[in-house]
Parts: sequence; structure tokens; C-alpha cells
Amino acid sequence: MATLTDEMKAYIADNLGYVATVDADGNPDLGPKMSLRVLDDHRLIYNEMTGKTIMRDIDDNGKILVAFANLAKLRGYRFGGKATLYRDGEYFEIAQKFAEENQLPAPIAAGVIDIETIWTLDPGPKAGELYRE
Repeated sequence: MATLTDEMKAYIADNLGYVATVDADGNPDLGPKMSLRVLDDHRLIYNEMTGKTIMRDIDDNGKILVAFANLAKLRGYRFGGKATLYRDGEYFEIAQKFAEENQLPAPIAAGVIDIETIWTLDPGPKAGELYRE
């Protein structure tokens, strides 16, 4: 399992993340997740509010990539791992509380992403390489 640095956590808090999934037939899907945030040193969490393609893909196979990029700063990260949806329990309660505190629609599920791999998306010779401290 990969570990988020304090700099990555701050970066995630200040930038919009996009998630990419794939269905059983290999068809990709990509979408922004406005509620995507850090759960702990090894995981991200988001509120699943639409219940559409990305939710079905995660239920089907759990494969996920998450990208955060900032054009003005020419910085970015990509996180790869396994996502699990929780429709009750501790993580779902965290999602419900986040929705209430941020005036968001009630979540259908809480998506928890176990980060296995981190890549840099910064331009230049290290673009797309595995992150190394």
C-alpha cells in the first residue's frame, strides 16, 4: 500500500480529483468527484451521489485511477488502487456527515480507495513516473 505525504494531502485538499474506472467489457469511464478527499495516510474517500456508471464499475471490479492536476501550477498526481463502496457502517456515516456539513445531497454510498500506486503528473522528464520521495 502506498503512503500519502503531507504535501500530497494538502494538494488533494486544494484540487479537483477525477476518477477513472472500467466496466467488465473494458469500456472506460471518467468523472470528477467533488467530494474526493483524504481518509488517512493510505486511502481516499468520496461520496457517491449519482449511482451511475462509476458506481456500477466499482461494484463490478473495483479497479480505479484517480488524478488530480493543477494547470496553473503544472503539478499533478495519479493514484491507482482498489475501490470499495460502503452503503452502511463507519465509512458511510463519514460520508453522511460530510454531506450534511457541506450542504451536499445525501450519499448513496461511500467510496473508499485503497492506494496501491502513485505516479507524478508533473511535466518534464519525470512525467508519468512512479512517485519516489
